[in-house]
Amino acid sequence: MTGLVSRFALIAVLALSACDDKPPAKPAPAKTVQKTAPAPTPLVPAPPAVAAASPLAQTINAATFDPAATDPDAHRNLLVRVQTLLDRAHFSPGVIDGRDGTNLTLAIKAYQGSRNITANGEITKELVDTLTAGDGGPVLVDYKITPEDVAGPFAPVLPKEDYEAMAKLPAMNYHTPLELLAERFHMDEALLQALNPGVDFAVAGTNIVVTGAGADKLDRKVERIEIDKALGQVRAFDKDGVELAVYPATVGSTERPAPSGEWAVRTLAPAPTYTYDPSRLTFGKPKAKLTIKAGPNNPVGSTWIDLTKDTYGIHGTPDPKLVNKRASHGCVRLTNWDAAELGSAVNKGAKVIFMGAEARAS
Repeated sequence: MTGLVSRFALIAVLALSACDDKPPAKPAPAKTVQKTAPAPTPLVPAPPAVAAASPLAQTINAATFDPAATDPDAHRNLLVRVQTLLDRAHFSPGVIDGRDGTNLTLAIKAYQGSRNITANGEITKELVDTLTAGDGGPVLVDYKITPEDVAGPFAPVLPKEDYEAMAKLPAMNYHTPLELLAERFHMDEALLQALNPGVDFAVAGTNIVVTGAGADKLDRKVERIEIDKALGQVRAFDKDGVELAVYPATVGSTERPAPSGEWAVRTLAPAPTYTYDPSRLTFGKPKAKLTIKAGPNNPVGSTWIDLTKDTYGIHGTPDPKLVNKRASHGCVRLTNWDAAELGSAVNKGAKVIFMGAEARAS
């Protein structure tokens, strides 16, 4: 092993002590992140923005703000349009699900502030007009399921802490074509099903309606990251201080707080593995050290951004709809697509500033 690889392995061994859903009784540097080959089922760019043909899709693509509207379907339609346009503007609402929630409110407020309009976090005519003036493309598009989408291999669903079973798998792949497609297009599975009633997502050649989500790519390099522990938000800036992206995040908890102050990005692992080491952990049943392979359903998702604060990083998650909904144990969780977008743009040595205080209990 070369000196460089040895150094990376040392960093990896220390990387994830604070990043598991179940907190150990005491701090325990335990989980390893290593650079591996890309996962077999990676995220891919959204399809070309060609408006979907279905009547429902056309209705959503044309959704406008009406302060007198009371129809819940009309409200859902407007939310889908707003969420998708925010996603494409790199003000991530997390999963696009057509629902109100904290992550959407935070994304709206951040976008409003960036456009010098009243930052109240509410959907207003001014917000919708500003979003559509900057991006007039359809938010729902047609997509034909490919043979590659349904070929797998897919991973079985396992209990959350059955590390022994996970370690036996060749990769922590998606469980179903439905999950793969929903994550590819930044969607909640329930919304994808609602837009495509009765569809079998495992059949290649099937035409479906999906969101024309963002391309998971920033146009400039990230030189500073702000992590707001109170809001549950990550903000990325270029070298001139221009805000490039805003993401919802799960950041620490009152029992296992994330660090404070200024740190830096040390390295990037685009397809991390996860190592369970019973000599360093106080939870779980395995008696021997286990390595869980890379993949989008790996416990740390599909991307790990290692920080100069030992054992801490910014990473993805197998449960995107839980981002900023469940406490973390020190690390910073993003959706897999947001973590990939940030990881692809961040420079080594970029400043990482933790601010505020955790508001969520473990």
